[in-house]
Amino acid sequence: MKSYNLRIRELREDADKTQVEIAELLKTTQSYYGQYERGLRPFPIEHLITLCKFYNVSADYILGFTDKIVPLPKK
Repeated sequence: MKSYNLRIRELREDADKTQVEIAELLKTTQSYYGQYERGLRPFPIEHLITLCKFYNVSADYILGFTDKIVPLPKK
């Protein structure tokens, strides 16, 4: 089971995004976002929701409860 900090890094890299770009999306600083990826700062639920929508993956995937990427249901 992967930790969420590894998952958010992998998702960012797979999307060819920088920490600065994702930090802007989350309305935080690159420094804070880097700390999320390194597991040095707790990851706020608001950021989890934003990244699930941005990457179109379930929270279970980001949190490491599953290795299967399941797209979010369409509304």
